[in-house]
Parts: sequence; C-alpha cells; structure tokens
Amino acid sequence: MLMRRILLYLSTAGWAKAIITHLGAARRVARRFVAGETLDDAVQATRALNAKNMAVSLDYLGESVKRREDTEEVVRTYRDLLVRIQREKLDASISLKLTHMGLDISEELCQTNLRHILGDAKQFGIPVTIDMENTPYTDRTLMIYRMMRDEYDFSNVGTVIQAYLRRSEADMQALGAEGAHIRLCKGAYLEAPDVAFPEKPDVDANYVRIMRQFLQSEGYLCIATHDEKMIQAAESALAELKVAKNRYEFQMLYGIRTSRQEALAGAGYPVRVYVPFGEAWYPYFMRRLAERPANVWFFAKSLFQR
Repeated sequence: MLMRRILLYLSTAGWAKAIITHLGAARRVARRFVAGETLDDAVQATRALNAKNMAVSLDYLGESVKRREDTEEVVRTYRDLLVRIQREKLDASISLKLTHMGLDISEELCQTNLRHILGDAKQFGIPVTIDMENTPYTDRTLMIYRMMRDEYDFSNVGTVIQAYLRRSEADMQALGAEGAHIRLCKGAYLEAPDVAFPEKPDVDANYVRIMRQFLQSEGYLCIATHDEKMIQAAESALAELKVAKNRYEFQMLYGIRTSRQEALAGAGYPVRVYVPFGEAWYPYFMRRLAERPANVWFFAKSLFQR
C-alpha cells in the first residue's frame, strides 16, 4: 500500500514527471501500456485487437487542461478519431476525461466541447464513455453524464464508477434504476480513507457486491478488472443470474494480462480492451505502475537495459 501511495503521488508531481519522461527506459516501458503517440498507432493497435475478436475503447491521453486553446486540439483529435473508426469500420468506442475537455477552465466550455464530440459519435453510432477522475470531479461528472445522455437520447453514452469509493454502492443503485451504461473499475487515484476504502479486501468486497446488484438492474455493465478473483466472481454471477450477452462486457487494459483477455474472448464473453494513445502518457503510466508491483519490477529492470 505504501508503494502504491508513493507512485500515485508521483503521478501528479511535476518534478517527477520532468525526470521520468526523459528516461529512455520509461518511454520503453510505457509502450507496454500505451499504443503509441499518434492516431495511426491507435488505429493499428485497434485492428490487431479486432482481429482477435475483441472490441476497443480508444482514449486520447490527457487531463487537467488549463488553456482554452489547448482543448481545441483535443476536440479535433477526437473528431478525427471518430471519422477513422467509422471510415475503417473498426469495432471501437472512445473514452474521454472531462478535465481534458476543459472542465477546470469552465463547465460551459467542457459541455460545448463534449457536444461537438457526442454529435459526431451519435451520427456514426459510436459509443462514448465519460471517464471518472478523482473525487473532486465525481458529482460534476455524473451530472454532465446524465445531462448529455438525456440531451442526445444516445443509449451508448456511458460513465465510470470506482468501487473503492464508499459512495459507489448508492451511486450504482441509482444508475442501475436509470438503465445506465457503466464501467465498474476499482479506482486508481489517491483518496482519503474517509472517502475510499483503504484496504484491498474491502475494495474487492464492494466491487463484487455492487457488480452483482447492478447485473440485476436494467443497466449495461462493463466489468473492468484484471484481478482473477474479480473475473471469476463475475463469471459466477453472470452464470447464476443468467445475464444476456447484450447487457455486459469484460474490459481490460492494453498490455496487461493479454493472454487472459484472449481467453475470455475465446470463451465467448464480450471483451473490450482500453487502448490509450498520445504524448501525455506520464500520469497514466504511473497509475499503471501503482496497480501492480510486477509492473514496478518490470520498469526497474528496464532501467539497466540498453
């Protein structure tokens, strides 16, 4: 837990970013978790995963944009990405963060930018997931998600709930009653113990509890986990509750447990791989290191390789 807290702190520390992003080893290891820096890299990775009967969720990396003009490039990239998905008939959705859309600048700017993207996505029939960030953004993210979902009458607009938050069971109950499209993950930010469960067994128990509750609602559940115990708990719940395949999917991250991803797809489960790309890879990379000690060891070994 101490290592995780240190790495999550470093993910937001500017001095650490300046050092680590200049390490060749960091860039090499990041390519394990990030498809590349360009849109072409993302499309190439998507084609490879589609060929293995797995769908993709594409995320143009970035968050906490401070300048209005910077959001213009973000929106343009997402709109170009939607055109590529449609034109090349890729089995792909997109994921985005509201702070990447300018939420820290103004809520109005964020909503305007989001409407440009959602308008294209609705035209092409491409699903969009509004990612969840840390707790200062939880209420605003859910509010904007509900507004956009209702405004566009677009059933494939979804958002994310993090099981380590103490509030998440109540949030999931409300969203399930609304028939929401939800990605359930454990959570990857540094949070206070009064807000989030600090111990893994409590997070795991909450994940399983709210997963089972939501599978009995009218909502669509994206089961986002690499934890084998959580995967097996999901398989048991899906069988026991006889959940139709059009009401759920497994989601896993690019570069992590790829053989398990392929095994789930081979067993007939719907599987979607979250594929990030872009130059702003540092915070995402550090959060991936924080999730599993094996990732830290892999990075440390790479520091001594040429």
